[in-house]
Amino acid sequence: MTRNLKALGLIVGATFTMLPAFVSNAAAADPESCKAVRLSDVGWTDITSTTAVMTKLLDGMGYDPNVKILSVPVTFASLADDNLDVFLGNWMPAQGEPIKQYIDAGTIERVQTNLEGAKYTLAVPKYLYDQGLKDFGDIHKFADQLGNKIYGIEPGNDGNSLVLGMIEKNEFNLKGFDLVASSEQGMLSQVSRATRSEKPIVFLGWAPHPMNSNYDIEYLTGGDDTFGPNYGGATVYTVTRKGYSEECPNIGKLLQNLTFDLELENQIMGKILDDGKEPEEAATEWLKANPDRLTKWLDGVETMDGKPAEPAVKESLGISS
Repeated sequence: MTRNLKALGLIVGATFTMLPAFVSNAAAADPESCKAVRLSDVGWTDITSTTAVMTKLLDGMGYDPNVKILSVPVTFASLADDNLDVFLGNWMPAQGEPIKQYIDAGTIERVQTNLEGAKYTLAVPKYLYDQGLKDFGDIHKFADQLGNKIYGIEPGNDGNSLVLGMIEKNEFNLKGFDLVASSEQGMLSQVSRATRSEKPIVFLGWAPHPMNSNYDIEYLTGGDDTFGPNYGGATVYTVTRKGYSEECPNIGKLLQNLTFDLELENQIMGKILDDGKEPEEAATEWLKANPDRLTKWLDGVETMDGKPAEPAVKESLGISS
């Protein structure tokens, strides 16, 4: 995952109004200009999973989804410049700073809350927690054992930026620490190696993610002013370029309907990370095993040629009616 914060304080001024449902249950098919749908995947497995779900829905509806792998800052700039249409991974408050200017300017619109109950902050293996590293204020006490390192994810990620900010300002006496920027998989490989030999490690952790079941980990207290309260408690929003739901009201309706939960995302991520499946294969398997979810997501949604979307998507997935 991916995730800049000095969190809640940064977003107080970034107020916004959730957009209303743009389309009634009698939504008309979208114009041809809406056929190609440009989505961003920032390389976090949770967003990869939800984007794969939307891609399969769009495929079955007769649209042409195109997923681009971009960083968070480039994603927001591309939405504002009309070079992207949809992003399912606006983690708040973590992304409060990078998105604020675009929300304030009205060049990016939030159209739906797609996930509640997520979290994002620093974590440690339970054996290290039991040794006394339970709080952000404890990290410096273990500097030698940690090699003065905190492990993050991809360069430019908002969570990395928060850790770098703490180091630069010597918050929690972290001056002298280094952030090791890698990727989600690179960081988790470090966690895996450390836990096999019970070596100390501090890293960016979040939920939903299979790391919470694959490793015995604990989240650190004390980071409320940096990552937000409740262990970096987060809400994930769907955002689009300005005016997209009015231009493409059928997709606008789909985006209003498309909400997820922690169990759903953990299951699809597990298929990708633990079973080695490609994202669209993992999404297809989950959708075939949970066809009832399609009824909710596709309520009032049509195919590109104006037919009810649910039977078309089920047919495309090989689900018997």
